[in-house]
Amino acid sequence: MKDLGAVNNFLLDLDGTIYLGDRLIEGALDFLKVLEKQGKKALFLTNNSSKDRFSYRDKLQQMGIKVSPEQIFTSGEATAIYLNREKPGARIFLLGTPLLAEELWRAGFELIDQGEPDYVVLGFDTTLTYQKLWRACDYIREGITYIATHPDLNCPLGRGRYMPDAGAIIKFIEASTGKTPLVIGKPNLPMIDSLREKYSFDSEYSALVGDRLYTDIQLGLNAGITTVLVLSGETTAEQSRGSKIRPTYIFPSVKELASEIE
Repeated sequence: MKDLGAVNNFLLDLDGTIYLGDRLIEGALDFLKVLEKQGKKALFLTNNSSKDRFSYRDKLQQMGIKVSPEQIFTSGEATAIYLNREKPGARIFLLGTPLLAEELWRAGFELIDQGEPDYVVLGFDTTLTYQKLWRACDYIREGITYIATHPDLNCPLGRGRYMPDAGAIIKFIEASTGKTPLVIGKPNLPMIDSLREKYSFDSEYSALVGDRLYTDIQLGLNAGITTVLVLSGETTAEQSRGSKIRPTYIFPSVKELASEIE
C-alpha cells in the first residue's frame, strides 16, 4: 500500500469530492492549502462535461479556491483530444451544452444539425430536447460512430438530491437502438490517455481521489494509480463494504485525508 505522504500529485474529482452542488465540502479548502504548503500538485479531474475548464475555474474561485484553468481537466476536453487523434476536424452531431459545443469547436471540429456526421457525441446535456434524442437515435441506427463523454448515471447535488446525468441518457438511447457508445471518461482508459497527452505525471507517485466507486476508483484501478474513496458524495460506507471495487484508502471526506498527509 502506497504511503500517502509519498504522493506528490493528487487527481481530484470535483462533484461529491470538493463540493456538492454550490456548497464547498467541509475541509476541502484546508485540504488544498495542505497540498500547496507541502508543494504537492492538485489536478481537478471531472467527468461532468456540461461545463468547460474556464467555467469550473470561475466556480471554484467563487468558492474561495484559486485555480488555473490548466489545473482542470474535463471528460469533454478528454473527448476532444481523443477525437483529434482519430479524425481531426470531424463533423459532429452533439448532444451537449453550449459550453461542450465550445470545447469541441475550439478543438477544430465542425458541429452540425443536418447532413451526415462522422460522430454522434453525447455529453451531460442539460439542454436536451426530445428532437435531439430522436435524431441521435436515427444516426446511431444508421451506423454513425457513437461516443459518450462519461457514464455517470447521476450528478450529486447534496442533501440526498441528484440530477440524471449522461449515463441515464445512454440508457435511453440503448433502449431505443440497442447500441452503446464508446465512453471516454472515468473509469475508461481514454480519459487517462488524454490526460497523459496533455500533462506529464508519474503514476507511481499519484493518487486519484473521488466519491464514486464505478468511475473514480475504477479508473485508478484500471490505470494502476493509488485510489482514495471519500464518502462525501455518491458512495456510502455500506455500498463500499458491499462492492468488489476496492479502493486503496477510504476517508469520510478530504478533511480527514488532509489530516492523514499533514
